Amino acid sequence: MPAPGAEPDPRSPFVSTRPHVLALTVAIAAALVGCKQQEAAAPAADAAKKAPAPVAAELPPTAAFSIADLDTSKNVCDDLSAFVNDKWLAAHPVPSDRTTWGSFEMLDERSEAASRNIAEAAAADKNASGVAKLVGDFYATGLDEAAINAAGLKPIQPMLDRIDAIKAPADVAQYLRDEFAAGRGEVFNFFGEADFKDSSTVIGYAYQGGLALPEKAYYLEDGKDGEYRKIRDAYVAHVSKQLQNAGVAKDTADKQAADVLAFETRLAKASISRIEMRDPKNQYHFVTVADADKSAKNFPWAEFLKSQGLSAEGFSLSQPKFFAEVDRMIGDVPVDQWQAYLRINAIDGMAPYLADTFANERFDFFNKTLRGQKEQKPRWKRVLDATEGNVGEALGQMYVKQYFPAESKAAMEKLVDNLRASLKARLEQLDWMSAETKAKAVEKWNSFMPKIGYPEKWRSWDGLATSREGYAQNALAAAKFNRDWQYGKIGKPVDRTEWGMTPQTVNAYYNPSMNEIVFPAAILQPPFFDPKADPALNYGGIGAVIGHEMLHGYDDQGSQFDAKGNFANWWQDADRKGFEARTKKLVQQFDDYTSIDGLHVKGQLTLGENIADLGGLTVAYDALQKALADAGKSPGEKIDGYTQDQRFFLNWATVWRRNFNPEELKVRLNTDPHAPANFRAIGAPSNMPAFATAFQCKPGDAMVRADDKRVVIW
Repeated sequence: MPAPGAEPDPRSPFVSTRPHVLALTVAIAAALVGCKQQEAAAPAADAAKKAPAPVAAELPPTAAFSIADLDTSKNVCDDLSAFVNDKWLAAHPVPSDRTTWGSFEMLDERSEAASRNIAEAAAADKNASGVAKLVGDFYATGLDEAAINAAGLKPIQPMLDRIDAIKAPADVAQYLRDEFAAGRGEVFNFFGEADFKDSSTVIGYAYQGGLALPEKAYYLEDGKDGEYRKIRDAYVAHVSKQLQNAGVAKDTADKQAADVLAFETRLAKASISRIEMRDPKNQYHFVTVADADKSAKNFPWAEFLKSQGLSAEGFSLSQPKFFAEVDRMIGDVPVDQWQAYLRINAIDGMAPYLADTFANERFDFFNKTLRGQKEQKPRWKRVLDATEGNVGEALGQMYVKQYFPAESKAAMEKLVDNLRASLKARLEQLDWMSAETKAKAVEKWNSFMPKIGYPEKWRSWDGLATSREGYAQNALAAAKFNRDWQYGKIGKPVDRTEWGMTPQTVNAYYNPSMNEIVFPAAILQPPFFDPKADPALNYGGIGAVIGHEMLHGYDDQGSQFDAKGNFANWWQDADRKGFEARTKKLVQQFDDYTSIDGLHVKGQLTLGENIADLGGLTVAYDALQKALADAGKSPGEKIDGYTQDQRFFLNWATVWRRNFNPEELKVRLNTDPHAPANFRAIGAPSNMPAFATAFQCKPGDAMVRADDKRVVIW
């Protein structure tokens, strides 16, 4: 739903075991997506007894709705976001160690504080076992800055030596195979996911990758006022400096940096854009291994799969043009250019686990220059991020024992049931859809699987050996272990109990291949959810989130997957054309929004999220009306001077309270499938007559879209 709070480092192989079927597993906010895991609960219970939960007062505050934050000098009918958030935003600039700040980030701080309590207790217990040992080993070694600095490049020296030993194209191919087998991998992505055509089975997916800059346009265009060109220059300077940090002479490092940019530019030309990637047809291209090898002279796929311990008749070669170019590059790019590219990937990818010299240089470009972050997070936060990325659900297993009350899950289950009923009623009453397509839409509704709080079972970590000997060594061991676990699923039935996020992640998502909506424990706090709050706040917060995730099943992408999670057309042709005509108006609405420096929101890039916002908020409003009626309450009943209907929309806008650094905002406008927060606050309500009625807005007001421009879909 909302935009990711912190994009994963482009080169770090240790943030997640695999990129979810990219555009199709839709997240609402983000922190890091940890590795999916399962394990028996007993060790976590033991660990929890050793680390009693702190009182709630020790955790940072949440961003709960308060009428004191409202800027009543603004007209709510002109700009709901300004009315609700401008006063708060002016008083809460982005902290120096972040690039955004708002409701999500405040909850993220709260989750981090809780996780820190757990990690510190685990690190202090040198005799810990099970998940506590994994968390403790990562956290303790990550905080040992002196040992990390003393180690220098030693943890990755074997990788650098292997790169130096490359002599021919065959050596390049072998190095790539070895890197993937070790849990890292360069140039492209390879992971296991449900088959688009048979959602019951996991297959391998090969996806384009290999770019350090946010999007192909950064390599191929100059951008407004030459901004992309300036970023490219800064990137080349960064690569040179990082290579010099590794002992490469300046003249040589400068040449290698130029070679790296040329190499990645060639990859960019063969890549498809973020908008093109939103089309499921560009995410799936099943081939037999034999057919894949017909166009793979220099990088045979049969050999790659064998090197990964995989045996399969076929896989998804998802972007054939990209992989054809990679194969050519293995054969015709000079070895020394390949070495430069692989060398900087090895250094930058491991920089967060290496000496400060490397970590700081990486931060200076990717965070400071590119995204405007003024200073690094404190080391404990960076180490906690790494712990999340490597053994996140091990930490989550301990988190839910201490910080997720059972009553929250029960209350959420009731809210989900109410939203489901509201959505079904809407589907059945649609006046623009035929009975045949409606029946299929309801069939899909009937197969929704909600997941709340945490997984039903936890992954086994048997075989992952961590220690107090070295931070980088633990990361390398986890990368290998998690990659083996990920590959071990290929060719087997999909495990529908698995989660794609950790319980302590402030996030939620919809996964079309499982037709599931997932709400981790950490998001179930104000302003989203408060069991003590009045119905309007909960329905305008987590209710709208629930509706949002359900409506992803019917957005421009999710609507191409059926009730079983298969990529299949369940639409009558006329209905599909009607749907696309309606969504086209939503594209135009967001295209018209102007953000920083005259840059516009990309309506096509953000379409899925905008469909989900509009449908989700509409369904949540319907559910609120029913909940109030069932309780014998009136929507006009006032609390602190505002009716239930008004508080519903006010809390919706509170969720989208968010400041951005200018650099971060520009990156997001180019790459993020979510519109900036202020536009999300106003986009859906401006299409809803219920909003205009609640605040007595009139035709012509900015928050009341004219009938010919008003978007009505679900």
